[in-house]
Amino acid sequence: MNIDFNKSEGLVPVIIQDDRTLQVLMLGYMNEEAFEKTKKEGVVTFFSRSKKRLWTKGEKSGNFLKVKNIAIDCDQDTILVQAIPVNVVCHTESFSCFGEKDSKGFLYELEEKINQRIDEKIEGSYTYSLFQKGINKIAQKVGEEAVEVVIEAKDSHEELFKNEAADLLYHFLILLKAKNFTLKNIEEILLKRNNLSS
Repeated sequence: MNIDFNKSEGLVPVIIQDDRTLQVLMLGYMNEEAFEKTKKEGVVTFFSRSKKRLWTKGEKSGNFLKVKNIAIDCDQDTILVQAIPVNVVCHTESFSCFGEKDSKGFLYELEEKINQRIDEKIEGSYTYSLFQKGINKIAQKVGEEAVEVVIEAKDSHEELFKNEAADLLYHFLILLKAKNFTLKNIEEILLKRNNLSS
């Protein structure tokens, strides 16, 4: 990786992105020494312009950024680091320095669409129709889809398996809505488990 550290007095901007969700978490700066330390240790280290020294994110708080991938832009003067945050990133205790609003991919978009169809009581919608039948019917449908995933997993027809897996996820999101939970609630539990086991 050839980075031009000479354009801005030895520093280049570094965009930190959540490797799992692609959410932009923060912006920092690296000099060549910080970049080499980041690559070697697998934990993001910046050059702090206020402290005038290397600064490993999380060195006091424990909220480290574990590096998953590093890319350089076409002009070789900006770094993109995809990382796994150990905890919140911003000093304000927000998950991202750009606030809590984020784009987490299609599953979250699908969850929004499901919620919209239910909240707006859209007639003719399969989602709303199932929701109206109540928690027992929704849970039963999730169970049926789970069984179908298991059955297809034992066979070798990849397309059938993928379609049944998609059906299971879809109905699971309806079940979450019926239970007044969100995908983020489940994600938070998985993140806590991951942090405890790492």
